[in-house]
Amino acid sequence: MKKSIVYLILFLISLHAFAQELNCDVKIIPPRIMISGPEVFQTMERAMEEFLNGRKWSKDQWQQEERIPCTIQITIEKQNSQRDFEGTIQIGSSRPVYNTDYKTPLVSVNDRNLTFQFQENTQLQWSPDQHRDNLSSILAFYALYIIASDYDSFSLEGGTDYFLICQTIVTNAQNAPEPGWRSSGEKGQQNRYWLIENILTETFSPLREANYNYHRQGLDKMYTERATATKNIIDAMNGLNSIHKIKPSSYNMQVFFYAKGDEIVNIFKPLPDEQKTPIAELCKRLDPGNIAKYDRILQK
Repeated sequence: MKKSIVYLILFLISLHAFAQELNCDVKIIPPRIMISGPEVFQTMERAMEEFLNGRKWSKDQWQQEERIPCTIQITIEKQNSQRDFEGTIQIGSSRPVYNTDYKTPLVSVNDRNLTFQFQENTQLQWSPDQHRDNLSSILAFYALYIIASDYDSFSLEGGTDYFLICQTIVTNAQNAPEPGWRSSGEKGQQNRYWLIENILTETFSPLREANYNYHRQGLDKMYTERATATKNIIDAMNGLNSIHKIKPSSYNMQVFFYAKGDEIVNIFKPLPDEQKTPIAELCKRLDPGNIAKYDRILQK
Protein backbone atom coordinates (compact mmCIF):
# COMPACT_ATOMS: atom_id res chain seq x y z
CA MET A 1 0.00 0.00 0.00
CA LYS A 2 2.78 2.42 0.94
CA LYS A 3 4.64 1.52 -2.25
CA SER A 4 1.52 2.33 -4.31
CA ILE A 5 1.23 5.72 -2.63
CA VAL A 6 4.87 6.47 -3.40
CA TYR A 7 4.37 5.52 -7.06
CA LEU A 8 1.27 7.72 -7.21
CA ILE A 9 3.18 10.70 -5.76
CA LEU A 10 6.04 10.18 -8.23
CA PHE A 11 3.56 9.97 -11.07
CA LEU A 12 1.88 13.23 -10.04
CA ILE A 13 5.28 14.93 -9.70
CA SER A 14 6.21 13.77 -13.19
CA LEU A 15 3.03 15.28 -14.57
CA HIS A 16 3.98 18.66 -13.15
CA ALA A 17 7.65 18.40 -14.11
CA PHE A 18 6.74 19.53 -17.62
CA ALA A 19 4.38 22.39 -18.32
CA GLN A 20 2.25 23.55 -21.18
CA GLU A 21 3.75 26.17 -23.47
CA LEU A 22 1.68 29.25 -22.67
CA ASN A 23 1.17 31.42 -19.64
CA CYS A 24 -1.59 33.58 -21.08
CA ASP A 25 -3.56 36.28 -19.31
CA VAL A 26 -6.94 36.93 -20.93
CA LYS A 27 -8.82 40.20 -20.46
CA ILE A 28 -12.35 40.76 -21.75
CA ILE A 29 -13.64 44.32 -22.11
CA PRO A 30 -17.46 44.08 -22.21
CA PRO A 31 -19.62 46.12 -24.58
CA ARG A 32 -21.25 49.31 -23.40
CA ILE A 33 -24.66 47.78 -24.00
CA MET A 34 -24.83 44.30 -22.45
CA ILE A 35 -27.56 41.78 -23.05
CA SER A 36 -26.02 39.32 -20.59
CA GLY A 37 -24.96 40.00 -17.03
CA PRO A 38 -21.30 40.86 -16.33
CA GLU A 39 -20.64 37.36 -14.99
CA VAL A 40 -20.74 35.90 -18.51
CA PHE A 41 -17.61 37.87 -19.42
CA GLN A 42 -15.80 36.62 -16.32
CA THR A 43 -16.74 33.07 -17.29
CA MET A 44 -15.50 33.81 -20.81
CA GLU A 45 -12.08 34.90 -19.49
CA ARG A 46 -11.70 31.75 -17.41
CA ALA A 47 -12.76 29.48 -20.26
CA MET A 48 -10.25 31.05 -22.65
CA GLU A 49 -7.39 30.92 -20.15
CA GLU A 50 -8.13 27.27 -19.46
CA PHE A 51 -8.23 26.54 -23.20
CA LEU A 52 -4.91 28.32 -23.88
CA ASN A 53 -2.93 27.41 -20.77
CA GLY A 54 -4.25 23.92 -20.08
CA ARG A 55 -3.56 22.41 -23.49
CA LYS A 56 -0.38 20.86 -24.88
CA TRP A 57 0.25 22.62 -28.19
CA SER A 58 3.68 21.31 -29.22
CA LYS A 59 5.51 18.00 -29.31
CA ASP A 60 8.35 19.25 -27.08
CA GLN A 61 8.64 19.17 -23.32
CA TRP A 62 8.60 22.59 -21.66
CA GLN A 63 9.66 23.42 -18.13
CA GLN A 64 7.41 25.59 -15.98
CA GLU A 65 9.83 28.52 -16.19
CA GLU A 66 9.97 28.23 -20.00
CA ARG A 67 6.29 28.99 -20.56
CA ILE A 68 5.72 31.90 -22.92
CA PRO A 69 4.24 34.98 -21.21
CA CYS A 70 1.45 36.29 -23.39
CA THR A 71 -1.73 38.34 -23.26
CA ILE A 72 -5.01 38.36 -25.09
CA GLN A 73 -7.34 41.33 -24.80
CA ILE A 74 -10.76 41.06 -26.37
CA THR A 75 -12.76 44.24 -26.75
CA ILE A 76 -16.39 43.32 -27.37
CA GLU A 77 -17.96 46.11 -29.36
CA LYS A 78 -21.34 44.53 -29.90
CA GLN A 79 -23.39 41.76 -28.31
CA ASN A 80 -25.98 40.67 -30.84
CA SER A 81 -27.66 38.05 -28.66
CA GLN A 82 -27.08 36.08 -25.47
CA ARG A 83 -24.23 34.20 -27.15
CA ASP A 84 -23.23 36.19 -30.28
CA PHE A 85 -20.38 38.71 -30.00
CA GLU A 86 -18.33 41.01 -32.24
CA GLY A 87 -15.19 43.01 -31.55
CA THR A 88 -11.41 42.97 -31.77
CA ILE A 89 -8.68 40.80 -30.29
CA GLN A 90 -5.22 42.06 -29.34
CA ILE A 91 -2.51 39.39 -29.03
CA GLY A 92 0.86 39.96 -27.40
CA SER A 93 3.78 37.78 -26.34
CA SER A 94 7.34 38.24 -25.15
CA ARG A 95 10.43 36.21 -24.49
CA PRO A 96 13.30 36.59 -21.99
CA VAL A 97 16.65 38.00 -23.08
CA TYR A 98 19.65 35.89 -22.07
CA ASN A 99 21.57 37.07 -19.00
CA THR A 100 19.01 39.77 -18.15
CA ASP A 101 15.64 40.23 -16.46
CA TYR A 102 14.34 41.95 -19.58
CA LYS A 103 11.53 40.44 -21.66
CA THR A 104 11.47 41.56 -25.26
CA PRO A 105 8.13 41.90 -27.10
CA LEU A 106 7.84 39.25 -29.78
CA VAL A 107 4.28 39.20 -31.12
CA SER A 108 1.84 42.11 -31.23
CA VAL A 109 -1.23 41.67 -33.42
CA ASN A 110 -4.48 43.61 -33.44
CA ASP A 111 -7.08 41.45 -35.18
CA ARG A 112 -10.22 43.40 -36.06
CA ASN A 113 -12.00 40.38 -37.55
CA LEU A 114 -13.52 38.94 -34.37
CA THR A 115 -16.97 37.38 -34.51
CA PHE A 116 -17.80 34.44 -32.26
CA GLN A 117 -20.34 32.58 -30.21
CA PHE A 118 -19.88 31.73 -26.54
CA GLN A 119 -22.20 29.61 -24.43
CA GLU A 120 -21.75 29.58 -20.67
CA ASN A 121 -20.95 26.21 -19.08
CA THR A 122 -19.72 24.87 -22.42
CA GLN A 123 -16.06 23.85 -22.65
CA LEU A 124 -14.06 25.21 -25.57
CA GLN A 125 -12.86 22.39 -27.80
CA TRP A 126 -10.57 22.35 -30.79
CA SER A 127 -9.29 19.78 -33.26
CA PRO A 128 -6.45 20.46 -35.74
CA ASP A 129 -8.28 18.68 -38.55
CA GLN A 130 -11.56 20.60 -38.52
CA HIS A 131 -13.16 24.00 -37.93
CA ARG A 132 -15.47 23.35 -34.98
CA ASP A 133 -16.29 26.97 -34.13
CA ASN A 134 -14.77 30.38 -34.73
CA LEU A 135 -13.62 31.19 -31.19
CA SER A 136 -11.64 27.99 -30.67
CA SER A 137 -10.08 28.25 -34.14
CA ILE A 138 -8.99 31.86 -33.56
CA LEU A 139 -7.52 31.09 -30.13
CA ALA A 140 -5.73 28.00 -31.46
CA PHE A 141 -4.39 29.96 -34.44
CA TYR A 142 -2.83 32.63 -32.24
CA ALA A 143 -1.59 30.16 -29.63
CA LEU A 144 0.33 28.33 -32.34
CA TYR A 145 1.44 31.57 -34.00
CA ILE A 146 2.93 32.72 -30.67
CA ILE A 147 4.71 29.40 -30.20
CA ALA A 148 6.00 29.39 -33.81
CA SER A 149 7.34 32.93 -33.44
CA ASP A 150 9.03 31.99 -30.18
CA TYR A 151 10.73 29.00 -31.79
CA ASP A 152 11.81 31.19 -34.72
CA SER A 153 13.52 33.58 -32.31
CA PHE A 154 15.68 30.79 -30.85
CA SER A 155 16.57 28.84 -34.01
CA LEU A 156 16.47 29.81 -37.68
CA GLU A 157 12.97 28.99 -38.99
CA GLY A 158 12.48 26.77 -35.95
CA GLY A 159 8.75 27.48 -35.85
CA THR A 160 7.89 26.10 -39.29
CA ASP A 161 5.92 23.09 -38.00
CA TYR A 162 3.63 25.35 -35.97
CA PHE A 163 3.20 27.94 -38.71
CA LEU A 164 2.07 25.04 -40.91
CA ILE A 165 -0.57 24.08 -38.35
CA CYS A 166 -1.73 27.72 -38.40
CA GLN A 167 -2.04 27.39 -42.16
CA THR A 168 -4.12 24.22 -41.72
CA ILE A 169 -6.45 26.10 -39.35
CA VAL A 170 -6.92 28.78 -42.02
CA THR A 171 -7.56 26.14 -44.70
CA ASN A 172 -10.14 24.38 -42.52
CA ALA A 173 -11.97 27.68 -41.98
CA GLN A 174 -12.31 28.64 -45.66
CA ASN A 175 -16.03 27.82 -45.69
CA ALA A 176 -16.75 29.48 -42.35
CA PRO A 177 -19.08 32.49 -42.60
CA GLU A 178 -17.02 34.60 -40.19
CA PRO A 179 -14.42 37.09 -41.50
CA GLY A 180 -10.63 36.92 -41.23
CA TRP A 181 -9.94 33.55 -42.81
CA ARG A 182 -9.92 34.33 -46.53
CA SER A 183 -7.70 36.18 -48.99
CA SER A 184 -10.26 38.94 -49.49
CA GLY A 185 -12.57 40.72 -47.09
CA GLU A 186 -13.65 44.04 -45.67
CA LYS A 187 -10.35 44.47 -43.77
CA GLY A 188 -8.27 43.87 -46.91
CA GLN A 189 -5.05 41.92 -46.37
CA GLN A 190 -4.79 42.56 -42.63
CA ASN A 191 -6.19 39.25 -41.49
CA ARG A 192 -5.21 35.76 -40.38
CA TYR A 193 -5.08 34.42 -43.93
CA TRP A 194 -2.38 36.86 -45.04
CA LEU A 195 -0.51 36.76 -41.73
CA ILE A 196 0.25 33.07 -42.22
CA GLU A 197 0.25 33.01 -46.03
CA ASN A 198 3.02 35.61 -46.11
CA ILE A 199 5.22 34.19 -43.38
CA LEU A 200 5.51 30.84 -45.16
CA THR A 201 6.55 32.29 -48.54
CA GLU A 202 10.10 32.75 -49.79
CA THR A 203 9.54 36.50 -50.06
CA PHE A 204 9.19 36.77 -46.29
CA SER A 205 12.04 34.44 -45.33
CA PRO A 206 14.21 37.53 -44.53
CA LEU A 207 11.65 38.45 -41.87
CA ARG A 208 12.03 35.06 -40.22
CA GLU A 209 15.81 35.33 -40.51
CA ALA A 210 15.61 38.80 -38.97
CA ASN A 211 13.54 37.41 -36.10
CA TYR A 212 16.32 34.93 -35.32
CA ASN A 213 19.27 37.27 -35.82
CA TYR A 214 17.65 40.17 -33.96
CA HIS A 215 16.91 38.05 -30.89
CA ARG A 216 19.35 35.14 -30.71
CA GLN A 217 22.36 36.77 -32.34
CA GLY A 218 21.51 40.29 -31.17
CA LEU A 219 19.66 40.79 -27.90
CA ASP A 220 20.84 37.51 -26.35
CA LYS A 221 24.47 38.57 -26.90
CA MET A 222 24.04 42.18 -25.84
CA TYR A 223 25.26 41.57 -22.28
CA THR A 224 28.56 39.90 -23.24
CA GLU A 225 29.28 41.11 -26.81
CA ARG A 226 27.56 44.48 -27.18
CA ALA A 227 29.33 45.64 -30.35
CA THR A 228 28.78 42.32 -32.15
CA ALA A 229 25.19 42.13 -30.94
CA THR A 230 24.41 45.65 -32.13
CA LYS A 231 25.90 44.90 -35.56
CA ASN A 232 23.80 41.73 -35.79
CA ILE A 233 20.64 43.70 -35.04
CA ILE A 234 21.55 46.26 -37.70
CA ASP A 235 22.19 43.46 -40.20
CA ALA A 236 18.86 41.86 -39.28
CA MET A 237 17.04 45.14 -39.90
CA ASN A 238 18.82 45.72 -43.21
CA GLY A 239 17.72 42.28 -44.34
CA LEU A 240 14.12 43.52 -44.36
CA ASN A 241 14.84 45.81 -47.31
CA SER A 242 14.22 43.01 -49.79
CA ILE A 243 10.67 42.48 -48.48
CA HIS A 244 9.93 46.18 -48.61
CA LYS A 245 10.96 46.35 -52.27
CA ILE A 246 8.55 43.56 -53.23
CA LYS A 247 5.69 44.15 -50.76
CA PRO A 248 5.93 47.60 -49.19
CA SER A 249 3.83 48.18 -46.06
CA SER A 250 2.87 44.50 -45.88
CA TYR A 251 0.83 43.30 -42.91
CA ASN A 252 3.63 41.13 -41.53
CA MET A 253 6.10 44.00 -41.59
CA GLN A 254 3.59 46.19 -39.77
CA VAL A 255 3.16 43.48 -37.14
CA PHE A 256 6.94 43.24 -36.71
CA PHE A 257 7.43 46.97 -36.21
CA TYR A 258 4.36 47.27 -34.00
CA ALA A 259 6.07 44.86 -31.62
CA LYS A 260 9.66 46.09 -31.98
CA GLY A 261 9.45 49.80 -32.86
CA ASP A 262 9.81 51.29 -29.36
CA GLU A 263 12.51 48.79 -28.48
CA ILE A 264 14.52 49.71 -31.58
CA VAL A 265 14.33 53.36 -30.55
CA ASN A 266 15.61 52.51 -27.06
CA ILE A 267 18.49 50.38 -28.41
CA PHE A 268 19.83 52.92 -30.89
CA LYS A 269 19.07 56.28 -29.32
CA PRO A 270 22.16 56.23 -27.01
CA LEU A 271 24.55 55.31 -29.85
CA PRO A 272 26.79 57.65 -31.87
CA ASP A 273 25.21 59.45 -34.83
CA GLU A 274 27.12 57.39 -37.38
CA GLN A 275 25.40 54.24 -36.08
CA LYS A 276 21.93 55.51 -35.30
CA THR A 277 21.27 57.79 -38.27
CA PRO A 278 21.23 54.96 -40.88
CA ILE A 279 18.97 52.79 -38.71
CA ALA A 280 16.56 55.68 -38.12
CA GLU A 281 16.30 56.29 -41.86
CA LEU A 282 15.86 52.57 -42.51
CA CYS A 283 13.02 52.28 -39.99
CA LYS A 284 11.26 55.33 -41.44
CA ARG A 285 11.45 53.74 -44.87
CA LEU A 286 10.24 50.31 -43.72
CA ASP A 287 7.59 51.58 -41.32
CA PRO A 288 6.43 54.88 -42.86
CA GLY A 289 3.37 55.15 -40.66
CA ASN A 290 5.59 55.82 -37.63
CA ILE A 291 8.16 58.34 -38.85
CA ALA A 292 7.78 60.51 -35.74
CA LYS A 293 8.65 57.53 -33.55
CA TYR A 294 11.95 56.90 -35.32
CA ASP A 295 12.85 60.59 -35.25
CA ARG A 296 13.27 60.01 -31.51
CA ILE A 297 16.36 57.92 -32.28
CA LEU A 298 18.09 61.08 -33.52
CA GLN A 299 17.20 63.20 -30.52
CA LYS A 300 20.01 64.05 -28.13
